[in-house]
Amino acid sequence: MIKAWMKPSRVEWITFFTLMPVLSVLLNHLLFGDRLWHDPAIWLYSFTLIYVQGFISWYLHIVSMHWLRIRLPDLQQTLLRLIVLAITHIILTSITFAGLFYGYDYFHFLGYVLDVHQFKTSILLAVALTLIATTSWEAEYVIIKWKASLAEKEEVQQMAIQYEFDTLKSQVNPHFLFNCFNTLSSLISEDPKQAESFLDELSKVYRYLLRNNEDGLSTLQNELRFIQSYYRLLRTRHGEAIQIQLEVDKRYDSYLLPSLSLQLLVENAVKHNIVSRQQPLVIDIFTMAGNQLAVNNNLQCKTIKDPSNKIGLANIRLKYELLEQPGFQVLSDTRNFTVILPLIWDSGYEKKISAIQKQIHPH
Repeated sequence: MIKAWMKPSRVEWITFFTLMPVLSVLLNHLLFGDRLWHDPAIWLYSFTLIYVQGFISWYLHIVSMHWLRIRLPDLQQTLLRLIVLAITHIILTSITFAGLFYGYDYFHFLGYVLDVHQFKTSILLAVALTLIATTSWEAEYVIIKWKASLAEKEEVQQMAIQYEFDTLKSQVNPHFLFNCFNTLSSLISEDPKQAESFLDELSKVYRYLLRNNEDGLSTLQNELRFIQSYYRLLRTRHGEAIQIQLEVDKRYDSYLLPSLSLQLLVENAVKHNIVSRQQPLVIDIFTMAGNQLAVNNNLQCKTIKDPSNKIGLANIRLKYELLEQPGFQVLSDTRNFTVILPLIWDSGYEKKISAIQKQIHPH
């Protein structure tokens, strides 16, 4: 059974059948001069013999070239491979044509008498044609290797993106739990009944959070549905002191954004601002022109800041960077704090993340 590296490629077959007729005519003209056009025996016997010998020589060139590709496969080794290949081709060509010319002369085949000048000319001609063929062969090989290198690079980048997403997703749940347990801890001492209600609502919300955090991207509709559930949790704790107002155009329902982005932003607003009946925290979530979603809250910073692991905004920003999606902005003045989230229309993002997840986690 012939090994794969010993089989000529389609391009290599094409070059043989393209160049061999040209080489045969030129060689027979060198060997027999104008007799080529008048002697049928040359076309019948010499052409056949040159084709057979040419095929054997061509195949040896192919096998040696393929073997060198196994020994020196990398793109960085291209120059060394080409130098060794050129030397190999010159040696094989010289042996082939020496056998042809001296063999014809030895057997006085079709009346041929050796002409050294013609022999040297044939060597130069054959080397030139071989270099033309080799250029096409090597160009094909380099392009294939280059494409494979790009594919490998892209796969590595996709794996890195998925790793980053997995890392970011693993940050969200502890971040959420950390803040909720702080709230629960204070409620237990302040209002045990409300603490019990808070814990019951928390279990429902956390189940939803666990399911949705498995995906890299979520539709705006799903994110808003979750925020409404999360808002009920906040109302259990803060009552009238917190208000979330939604003004979202329905045509954006199917647009995408990183999962749990809204929850992180609302959570941060509650964490870093005063929330009281005298100073209610108002969070507005609304769509804007240009496929953008704004999350705005009135700014009333706490005098004593709660402990922070600084995950929220950095988490969302990095997700957008990994998606190569521009437009994420953080705007702040003395009265308001606003985050602008780009809404993603191209479903290719979702497919891309899904494909990467299957590569990293096939089961």
